[in-house]
Amino acid sequence: MQGRLAKPKPETSPWLVSIRKTNKEETLSTSAAAHGVMEGGGSYNRHARIPAGGALLALPLLEEAARHVMIEDGDQPVVIADYGSSQGKNSLAPMHTAIQILRAQAGTQRPILVVHIDQAANDFNTLFEVLHTDPERYCTDDPNVFPSAIGRSFYESVFPERYVHLGWSSYAAVWLSRIPRLIPNHFISIASTGEVREAFAKQAADDWKLFLSLRSAELRQGGRLVVVLPGLNDEGVAGFEPLFNLANQALAEMVSDRVISAQERARMVLGSHPRTRVQLLEPFGSEGHFRGLMVERCELFALPDTAWAEFQQNGDKEVLVNRHAGFFRSVFVPSLANAIGDPVRCQAFADELENRLKRLLGERPRPFHTFAQTMVLAKRS
Repeated sequence: MQGRLAKPKPETSPWLVSIRKTNKEETLSTSAAAHGVMEGGGSYNRHARIPAGGALLALPLLEEAARHVMIEDGDQPVVIADYGSSQGKNSLAPMHTAIQILRAQAGTQRPILVVHIDQAANDFNTLFEVLHTDPERYCTDDPNVFPSAIGRSFYESVFPERYVHLGWSSYAAVWLSRIPRLIPNHFISIASTGEVREAFAKQAADDWKLFLSLRSAELRQGGRLVVVLPGLNDEGVAGFEPLFNLANQALAEMVSDRVISAQERARMVLGSHPRTRVQLLEPFGSEGHFRGLMVERCELFALPDTAWAEFQQNGDKEVLVNRHAGFFRSVFVPSLANAIGDPVRCQAFADELENRLKRLLGERPRPFHTFAQTMVLAKRS
């Protein structure tokens, strides 16, 4: 028999999501940012193979963008911004690639600043450990590369105007600045319909324009911004739907077994909303311009499930299940746990949900082939 998680403490956690009812709708009110903070302790670095795969597919476009960055004469630092760095492991290859290209243009003595940006609640301890000790860190053989970090949402200004030469953002701008609505009977917007789906679509459109406007202000003339996102294909399919549905089934079981309450379950919503190519291009209009940014490339890549490919070779179902469940936990469970608030109960919730998801995944193993959308944007006068 499954036991109920311990009751939350009377005081309210700063991460606790509350419900506000109006005459027409039920919305969320939270002091925590909606765009996801990944599970700490290096968990995201260990389990984020899908975002890493999407970033690797985009590296040729990053190389192309870096070659076209305009670098002024002088000795001022060349600035690379990593918007949404999380714990840093998945940023190493893109930053190394960008540094190599820009170094060839700037010369050996010009300082290169690499600034990793994420929310203040991000696991920066792990990020700095990666930058200091990882064998693949990007500054081992270049004394004029200087890493740093900023703890601030990229839905705010992060740099002074006209400061950044090259921006990179991978699997981060899919997270919204706020959660507009509760989602009946699910936790992910792509499973919603009607007014709820429309509310998420509007929020996603507004946030995308805000993100682009802020980045345009921060980019220097001739700078480039490369954005990689988990995408939807032309039919509106993300590829994660079966995984989300299994997790939703596990949550329903947890309510039935009184592990979590129905009220807690109802508050569980992910502030993640993938977009189609058409939605990403919408702000740029027919001329391909928005706030000084011009679209140079917009590519949708199919991203095969590497865990499934390995399973087909070795037949190890336990490894397959652990990778899929570990990915879901490290990326999405912290946001779902906001509905619980109490740290002790959050940990127990995460463990229980992961175990139930593993069981469901093991009953019918399947691949989760997804899509990576990559845009290259140039800053023009």
